[in-house]
Amino acid sequence: MSEEEFQALLNFFKCLANENRLKILGILADQERSVEELSVLLNLKAPTVSHHLAKLKELELVQMHVDGNTHLYHLNSKALEQMNKDRFTPRQMAALTENVSSDAWEHKIFKAFLDGEQLKAIPAGRKKREVILKWLINKFDIGVKYSEKEVNGIIAKHHPDVATLRREFIMNKMMEREDGGGLYWRVEDKSII
Repeated sequence: MSEEEFQALLNFFKCLANENRLKILGILADQERSVEELSVLLNLKAPTVSHHLAKLKELELVQMHVDGNTHLYHLNSKALEQMNKDRFTPRQMAALTENVSSDAWEHKIFKAFLDGEQLKAIPAGRKKREVILKWLINKFDIGVKYSEKEVNGIIAKHHPDVATLRREFIMNKMMEREDGGGLYWRVEDKSII
């Protein structure tokens, strides 16, 4: 997302972060109104309503036409629909986080639960535990089958509760095991790089 697109989206949200502007849009969605009518409906002075309408017109959410001596305003529903299509896609929303460090959460968890390569405790919270499990599963190679003893040995280098962590790998589908045999292997799509 370009800086210009980001600013346009930010301006959109700033404009609509006003209760009176949202009410104006709601009123105009039902029918067109004059400044005087909006002023009475919202219990605001006419210049204040005109100011809000000007902000909404900048975003092209409101249009005006003249009927004799009266300026009538209405919601520009086509612009609203187009804005929804253009600005509120998952891709556009995700682009808002371009300058946000995506691994800040993981680093916070690592700092809280790891002492070097040693796991101080198994997190009780599901999301924190998942971060630690993803870190720990990377100690296993993809495509290699491990005996239970080998799995326990690798886990034990990082935390003594090997049974719990081994079960967590299986329950979270990070590892699979052979029925009846004692072989385990890492599932590829649950790792972090």
